[in-house]
Amino acid sequence: MGRYVIRRLLQMIPVFIGTTFLIFVMVYAVGDPVNAMFGERAPDPATAEQLRAEFNLDKPVWQQYVLYMGKIFSGDFGNAFNGRPVTELMATAFPITIRLTLLAVVFEIIVGIVLGVITGLRRGRPVDSGVLMMTLVVISVPTFVTGTLAQYLLGVKWGWIAPAVSPAAPAGELLLPALVLALVSLAYVTRLTRTSIAENARADYVRTAVAKGLSRGRVTVRHLLRNSLIPVVTFLGTDVGNLMAGALVTERIFNIQGVGFQLWQGIVRQNSPTVVGFVTILVIVFLLANLLVDLLYAVLDPRIRYA
Repeated sequence: MGRYVIRRLLQMIPVFIGTTFLIFVMVYAVGDPVNAMFGERAPDPATAEQLRAEFNLDKPVWQQYVLYMGKIFSGDFGNAFNGRPVTELMATAFPITIRLTLLAVVFEIIVGIVLGVITGLRRGRPVDSGVLMMTLVVISVPTFVTGTLAQYLLGVKWGWIAPAVSPAAPAGELLLPALVLALVSLAYVTRLTRTSIAENARADYVRTAVAKGLSRGRVTVRHLLRNSLIPVVTFLGTDVGNLMAGALVTERIFNIQGVGFQLWQGIVRQNSPTVVGFVTILVIVFLLANLLVDLLYAVLDPRIRYA
């Protein structure tokens, strides 16, 4: 197992370099960040040259990338164009988005898997058809529609919750945004669990366990569910990064100043250090989540062994 982890970590290095280089090129090669700082007013040529030299924008793109990565490995993500260190923005934004993402994942795991097990064991029955129709509706409706409707009905119309989340974003205020963020993924988790449960319910090991006299609940939890969770774990592993990066719409609707909010601000203002810094961390999250998923395979399925 240890050798496998080391090998996977080494494989992440070229993936990390390639991904971050592409992001760096796309962000810095489009437009002129210095002109974007001044808006519609053209900067003084001397000031523009000084800023380009300060942010290494006067060098080739590959050299800019090498210098930028060197600073990152020393813990320096640079400064935003307003002079504020990017690490300060991360320190305020990432804890909020992590809380929001964890709550969304909890909704996906609890609600999605429970509904998937129920419908998988009752395939073809009315409850199965009803849940399938409901998940199809959830997948079809865009997140900004669901979020805006939930905010209007629960916050503005009925007054059950605050229409917007406070800057501190405590977990209690993030419950509704987390549910909105998780809805589409929750529907996919339900469908994946249902399909996997329905397929494995006809397997020989399930019939053997029932023939041995094991209770239906024990067979479902210890044997059927455990072997059916591999595709669900795969989806959840990749979905963690998707939720953090895709929280932009949800955070904008509920005025949550997390990662999505900072990315949106950086893109609109062409604040390249902010965008590249935040996306670099998200790439690391994606890579670590995929490694964790691979390790969980061995926990869920004893037949899987890593050398």
